Amino acid sequence: MTTAADPVSAARARLTPGAQAALVTVLVGCVCLLLGPNLPWLTAWPAAWTAPATQWVGVGAEWFLNAIKPAARGFSEVLRFPMDWANFVLGATPWPLLVGGATALGWAIGGVRMAMLGFAGLSFVLASGYWAQSMNTLALVAVSVPLALLLGGAIGILANEFTRIRGAVQAMLDVMQTVPTFAYLTPLLLLFGFGPVVGLIASAIYAAPPMARNVMLGLERVDAEIKEAAVMSGGTRLQQLFQVEIPSAASQIMVGVNQCLMAALSMVIIAAVIGGFDDIGWEVLLTMRKAQFGQSLLAGLVIVAFAVIIDRMSAALALERRRYDPRVAYSLIGLAVVFTVVFWSHLPDPATFTLLDPLAAAVDHGLGAFTADNGARLDAIKNGAMFYGLLPLKIGLDDAVLDFTWGFQWTAAMSLALYALALVAGLLLALRERLTGGLLLVIAVGMLETGIANLPWPFVLTATAALAWVAQGRGFAAIATGLLLTILLSGLFERALLSLYLSGAAVFACALVGGCIGLLCAVSPLAWRIMRPICDMLQTIPLFVFLIPVLMFFQIGEFSAFLAICLYAVVPMIRYTRHGLISTPGEMIEAATASGATTWQTMRDVRAPYAAPTILLGLNQTILYAFAMLVIAALIGTTGLGQSIYLALGQADVGLGLSAGASMAVLALIADRLVQGFAEERRRALGL
Repeated sequence: MTTAADPVSAARARLTPGAQAALVTVLVGCVCLLLGPNLPWLTAWPAAWTAPATQWVGVGAEWFLNAIKPAARGFSEVLRFPMDWANFVLGATPWPLLVGGATALGWAIGGVRMAMLGFAGLSFVLASGYWAQSMNTLALVAVSVPLALLLGGAIGILANEFTRIRGAVQAMLDVMQTVPTFAYLTPLLLLFGFGPVVGLIASAIYAAPPMARNVMLGLERVDAEIKEAAVMSGGTRLQQLFQVEIPSAASQIMVGVNQCLMAALSMVIIAAVIGGFDDIGWEVLLTMRKAQFGQSLLAGLVIVAFAVIIDRMSAALALERRRYDPRVAYSLIGLAVVFTVVFWSHLPDPATFTLLDPLAAAVDHGLGAFTADNGARLDAIKNGAMFYGLLPLKIGLDDAVLDFTWGFQWTAAMSLALYALALVAGLLLALRERLTGGLLLVIAVGMLETGIANLPWPFVLTATAALAWVAQGRGFAAIATGLLLTILLSGLFERALLSLYLSGAAVFACALVGGCIGLLCAVSPLAWRIMRPICDMLQTIPLFVFLIPVLMFFQIGEFSAFLAICLYAVVPMIRYTRHGLISTPGEMIEAATASGATTWQTMRDVRAPYAAPTILLGLNQTILYAFAMLVIAALIGTTGLGQSIYLALGQADVGLGLSAGASMAVLALIADRLVQGFAEERRRALGL
């Protein structure tokens, strides 16, 4: 017998966790929209409720830093010796020996192709005229990488040996990798003083987490049989670890060495912002500030050359490779020595090599001519993207749609009509049993009309808590809400929303463009052959260099920052989308083909759902890359937390630097855990 309660029970049954979370978010948004004009504290966090957290952090941090400053300065002096020696050795060694050594090392690692890479790369550096600056950069990397390897290796081994601290170590590594790079420099500047040592130590700290993670992963993956054999042989724990387990994990550990090298190189370039050292990063920054884009591009390509050489050679060490005749490597070194001795008195100073200066001048001339001829088109592209895309997303249709940009003024009636259309579309989706989709549509329209930078804080907290609850349960929802409350109390919420707007816009663009390119590469081997070297190049370029091409065409501004973030963050989306789509089991594709499905039906109904977890992981990486690049983009005119971190570095404001860096790390960590939660849910749904 049917009762009156049955429809209610049925309605509740249809309310999935996602629908419940979206419904609560919509209700809170409606309350803020209706009551906001009469209750201003609903839309903007009152200043009276803000705690002087930045000052507290600054006072506490400065007290702590001043307490350990004598020891830190002593440590700085200790590190200065190996760095000075590295500078002396690399600077005093004749350039033919270094070119020959790189060529010989390339042969030993990868044969002819790797030898040619080493020779061509170092020859390009020599021809650029930046040899001395490049050697200074290489000296910093040469000292910081061993420090990072020792630190990361020790952390990884400790976490492997003492499983109780493994969770805490993972959390610490997460924080170290999500705190923006500039945030490291402010406290280190006070501790160690002005100069290259700050860059060295910052590089070691930044590069240690990849090493630690790969050591932990490698030791964890050692076969149980190998561990049991080591135990049965009667060796001590140290013998088992260093003579059996670590050699067995060597391949994975070498992957960590590769990532450590690339992270150190990237951080050394970023550390050039503080100046005080004649390295290649400082040359890039100096020429960018002078708008000498030809020289800036040339210096940036020197960094790219180093990055490609280091990446390819260190990555080859992580692979099982064939042995190459060592006599060839010795012959190459011998040839370099003979060349150096024979032409010792006639070896030109590397600083006199200006073979590529005409190219830099031609770039400047060509760029000037191009911008003069196409300045109106470039401005139209930039203004169109800003006025019709980024600005409405930032401040909402109500403030962005104006007579001089859109040709008409946005009115309250238009807002009501937009909300009405969204409600009608949401109801239609609900009637088709897509209630969650309908509610999400209403939320998206509300955010577009209001603007991300103007979102009410109760709505942001509720939406974050709802997403966290759906993704990983109540515990994570409470943690995420608490972390956002710390940003509110510190007075950095508005800046956090600005960072969220720009990174969110870039992630959306990367997801759209990178997803389409990944799809194309999945169905077309030719497209992947073209895109693969482009992706490899984009992933080896240090973050700093991405600013150069966008500045060349679009000057300083938010649009340039948006493009730089997109260039850096799009690669994971391309790679993971393609990998997910081509990894579908053959039997599933055969079953779809046997049922009469077309290629695109198979892609839509079989491959795409199976690839969803992998694609979500790509989205996760894209989000983290966007946040990492956001701070670097502060150099060319962004607002938000990135700008605060950059200003804190210039003013040596430890409190602001740490608070803003921690706030950005909070946003990145929440986004990371949300996407991981949804990816795990998809895996469970697919039985993976």
